[in-house]
Amino acid sequence: MDRNNMTRTRMVKRKKKRRLRKRAFFILIPLLAVFLGIIGYGSYLYMKADAVLSDAYVEDEVEKSDLRVEKVDPKFDNVSILIMGVDANEHRDNIEAARTDALMLATLNKDDKSVKLVSIPRDSYVYIPEVGYESKINHAHAYGGPRATRETVENLLDIPIDYYVRVNFHAFVDVVDALGGITAEVPYEFRESNSMDQRDAIHLLPGEQELNGEEALALARTRKLDNDIERGKRQQDLIKAIVDKGVSVSSVMKLDEVIEAVGSNMSTNMTFGEMRSFIAYGTEGTSIEIDTMTLEGNDYQPADTYYWQLDEVALNETKSLLQDHLEITNTVNAETESSSETSEASGQY
Repeated sequence: MDRNNMTRTRMVKRKKKRRLRKRAFFILIPLLAVFLGIIGYGSYLYMKADAVLSDAYVEDEVEKSDLRVEKVDPKFDNVSILIMGVDANEHRDNIEAARTDALMLATLNKDDKSVKLVSIPRDSYVYIPEVGYESKINHAHAYGGPRATRETVENLLDIPIDYYVRVNFHAFVDVVDALGGITAEVPYEFRESNSMDQRDAIHLLPGEQELNGEEALALARTRKLDNDIERGKRQQDLIKAIVDKGVSVSSVMKLDEVIEAVGSNMSTNMTFGEMRSFIAYGTEGTSIEIDTMTLEGNDYQPADTYYWQLDEVALNETKSLLQDHLEITNTVNAETESSSETSEASGQY
């Protein structure tokens, strides 16, 4: 068995594969999920989504990633999207200086309409280019916002970050409430602060149950009795629950409120037209494969601060997997060969 096949075999054992129905793709951009599902429900909702989500657009600080030869177009190219859940709320007034409480990276392959979704533990000990030293990856946003976070993830995974979606806690709460709640499995009894930082305001008992927005947020945030890895899995399950509820027939009349909740709590460098390009992932073929995974590692506490020390072997395998999925390896090689040929032709070595 060659090395590539061995690598793929090991990764398959580690990641949780799910073959979902075609609309399950919307798990990648949970708070854009409803937009992608409303296209067939009427011109009013379409125009409302255009107006609201266009307001969420923020002009990018850079034209393209330094790891791209040219700017991508999701209609024709494989792309990546970084999803940032920010620990910010109205009474703190800290959106720009907040840390990321949840961080997920999605890569999308346009040919087979497949998706890979990587959960990045918030305590991962990584190099942050913005400040020039290693720290927790969730600090990157506090140091330099979405730009610094994108640079940090690019440096970590060696792939371009083409787009980002940043949402705050209120988006999560408001969307769940607009949908009338979601069904989720609570693994254990716990108490957690609410979105306004009121200590132990939420008290949940174990078992499958209906959760409102504040309760769902508490489940997404808590890690008192487990760890960051398990929390990442819960967040992915909660996103799926939101998507399932959002695309259900019973939620059609609630989409107006959901769109408002999304737009008022989100910022992104994707235009409305670019968002529409992702509809093809949910409308072509009978199913779409979504591979969910997390970055492996181990506890690391050199002094008083806890970190998640990433496993280098597993990290390199994840890098290769994502690069293959984006099909950027050949592009980089081709660019290198072209540069070399140009140098040779001009007599430079």
